[in-house]
Amino acid sequence: MIKHKDHFHGSDLEAIEQIYHIKKEDIVSFSANVNPLGISYQLRSTLAENLDAITTYPDREYTALRNCIAAYANTQPENIIVGNGSTELISLFIQTRHPKKALILGPTYSEYEREISLGGGTTLYYPLKEEHGFAMDTEDFCNHLSDQLDLLVLCNPNNPTSTAITCGQMRHILDTCMQYGIFVMVDETYVEFAPQEAEITCVPLTHYYTNLIILRGTSKFFAAPGLRLGYAVTGNQDLIKSINTRKNPWTINSLAEIAGRLMFPDDEYIQMTRELITSERNRIYSELSSWDSVTVYEPTANFILVKINKPDVTSQDLFDYCIRKGLMIRDCSTFPFLDDRFVRFCIMMPEQNDRLLDAFKDVLVKE
Repeated sequence: MIKHKDHFHGSDLEAIEQIYHIKKEDIVSFSANVNPLGISYQLRSTLAENLDAITTYPDREYTALRNCIAAYANTQPENIIVGNGSTELISLFIQTRHPKKALILGPTYSEYEREISLGGGTTLYYPLKEEHGFAMDTEDFCNHLSDQLDLLVLCNPNNPTSTAITCGQMRHILDTCMQYGIFVMVDETYVEFAPQEAEITCVPLTHYYTNLIILRGTSKFFAAPGLRLGYAVTGNQDLIKSINTRKNPWTINSLAEIAGRLMFPDDEYIQMTRELITSERNRIYSELSSWDSVTVYEPTANFILVKINKPDVTSQDLFDYCIRKGLMIRDCSTFPFLDDRFVRFCIMMPEQNDRLLDAFKDVLVKE
């Protein structure tokens, strides 16, 4: 297993507060990749009116919630498993399948490797190539698949590269995996931020492939990481039965269950989010693309990966300068196959994004 250095996660504001002596309330987190709109007004007011829900158990089957999710994700309720965040569902899936050898992308989210290791499996990496803008060469990737693997994990769009695999490319990957007996887990945490979600999401493929499970959550797009509400979509009913047999009852509390039924049909909030992210992502990408001091990779999600080209400036230097201005970015030197020239930041409100661009200019543009 690749050993990761200590680093600051987007939720580590308490640690930042202690080290830099900046109140966490004064920090704008460009590291957590959470919707800058925060939770919707409708959700805020309705939850406050339903606090008494915690005096009763939620429906053990979460029938109404799964119906709501199914309508949102364009699938059937019987294909939905709900969990205490997508993290719980990753754990349950790994515990159920017991993969011995898995393939994941590099760089990508570290939790996959950790869970596979805890389950006694080993992990191989397929490195995305910088010269291709970290976009996958599907043909080359499929040539690296074999019957020596029993699990493939894909984050789509991928964190931290913000690149994505199309549904058409995924079909080719799934067909190859079927030949070799490889199960595929796709993490779609960021897919709702994509400009063309319908071209990227694999949910429609669950109707045709039994070797596929898709993970999603409400932490990022719906700005509710504290709710711990996630869900999985698969057409493999045997897998659903196995996971539900292993899963503890009532892992989603009553308020989170109510919140889910409010979030997914909230079309106004969903549209506002997509318009904000698309507009700001295009603006920031265009601005940074004009700088010689950085290489910026075309983003699909709500975050952007940047390579520092200016000599004698490292990712730690840029992180340190930004955090002292109350702006927290992600130093990406801890990701496999990246080094101390890479940083990642998410899209926030326009005035906050302007502050970050100004800080970047101070370090990377001004002499």
